[in-house]
Amino acid sequence: MGAKADRKGEIAVTDPNEAVNFIIKNSVKFAEAKAQRIYLEQFRSTKKSLLMNESTEKAANAREQYAYSHPDYQELLSGLRAAVATEEELKWKLESARLRVEIWKTQSFADRQQDKTMR
Repeated sequence: MGAKADRKGEIAVTDPNEAVNFIIKNSVKFAEAKAQRIYLEQFRSTKKSLLMNESTEKAANAREQYAYSHPDYQELLSGLRAAVATEEELKWKLESARLRVEIWKTQSFADRQQDKTMR
């Protein structure tokens, strides 16, 4: 029984080979998404510091307020949100494919047991 993909590239039928192929194909995308998320998380404090240094205010809290309200910082946060969404989507698609293999294994075992009792 072959697997058919739906419009979003997900595996619709439990075929362990297709599920494993899906995992292999998307593992690189997941790694890139995770790397992007981690980079943006780490860069966030650097960007805040750079923006605080731009501020002409003397008080630290005023410089921090400037940094947090700056459009560049807001854009970084939007990018971080998108990176987390991409990573999570890929994570759960990969987990779903892994679970499809587990379901197939369980169903195959049950089928074999049923065949034994029918003989």
